Amino acid sequence: MKTGLKRIFSGTALLLIILAGILFWWQFQAPALPAGITAGNGRVEATEYDIATKRSARVAKVFVSEGDMVGSGQVLAQMDCADLQAQLREAEARLREAKEGKKYAEAIVEQRKSELAYAEAELNRSLKLVKKGHVSEERLDQHRMSKLSAEAALTAAQVLIGQSVAGIDAATARIERLNTDIADSTLKAPVGSRVLYRLAEPGEVLPAGGKVLTVLDLADVYMTIFLPTAEAGRVSIGADARITLDAISGLVIPAKISFVAARAQFTPREVETRTEREKLMFRIKVKIDPTILLAHIGKVKTGVPGMAYIKLDPQAEWPTFLEARVPTGNSTDDSIDNSTDDSVDSSMGREPAVKQQSQSAAPMATPPVSAAPALESKNSPPPL
Repeated sequence: MKTGLKRIFSGTALLLIILAGILFWWQFQAPALPAGITAGNGRVEATEYDIATKRSARVAKVFVSEGDMVGSGQVLAQMDCADLQAQLREAEARLREAKEGKKYAEAIVEQRKSELAYAEAELNRSLKLVKKGHVSEERLDQHRMSKLSAEAALTAAQVLIGQSVAGIDAATARIERLNTDIADSTLKAPVGSRVLYRLAEPGEVLPAGGKVLTVLDLADVYMTIFLPTAEAGRVSIGADARITLDAISGLVIPAKISFVAARAQFTPREVETRTEREKLMFRIKVKIDPTILLAHIGKVKTGVPGMAYIKLDPQAEWPTFLEARVPTGNSTDDSIDNSTDDSVDSSMGREPAVKQQSQSAAPMATPPVSAAPALESKNSPPPL
């Protein structure tokens, strides 16, 4: 009897635990997506620029630190170029020498012209006198040789002018090259960006192509996901999309599809599929509108995981929980705009990266950690 009661109580307790688990799962399960919309997971990323030295040199100064915001064209670091400046002074001296050499060659040409004119005059006189018998044939031959020598000397002098001009051109080209190398020794930001890594310190000697800094273009932010063939084939460039972030609940960022891979690839190792194995997947890039990013540039962070939702059917309606909600006002305002105005879904452009998950037949993915950004909130945890 007691054994039977124990079994009944044990079975009832187990049933209650199962029911509680099912209720908990149901409450926290994401709302089902309507037809014509799919999803995938990844990490928000931004285009990276490596700030590197063009030539082997010592790092003289680094003017920024990790996390600093920098403007386009701002000086970030200075490479030592004392040797280049010495070579430049030498090249400038060579240029002055070549110009003086040209003046000297021009003077020699004038001298040779005078000598040729004198030799021609002597020859003409000798030709007249030899007919009268006042000058011997030998003297006439000497004057002929003098004229020929003067002509050759003039030609040689004119060649010297050509050599001087070539020397001037060579010295000028060398000066231009050295000025370019000196200018390239000042490392500048290619775009407005945030410093991600400071990879070298003053005093370090770097080879050609050695990296000093890595910066992120916070106006080119996107999330890369992977979708199976059946869904990727329905995705169009420029299609509407939404991005949500794990760290900031309630934030729904409007986005556009900026890239769909032309070729399928095997499922990346980091991607976990709902089926045991989705053999072929297509890389999709979902890009956030740069106008939204620029309006909240101070809140853009890297490496934040989230979800990307994509319209496969242009006629499909976004469900309520995916209506656009972004911070309003300036970049310090954390209030959420509940407007569904799609006018913010505007121009897109550029690309790189990887990640994934999807609804129904789409794979669920845990993407690799990479440098990438997302809008920060006061209540969001600090990025790793």
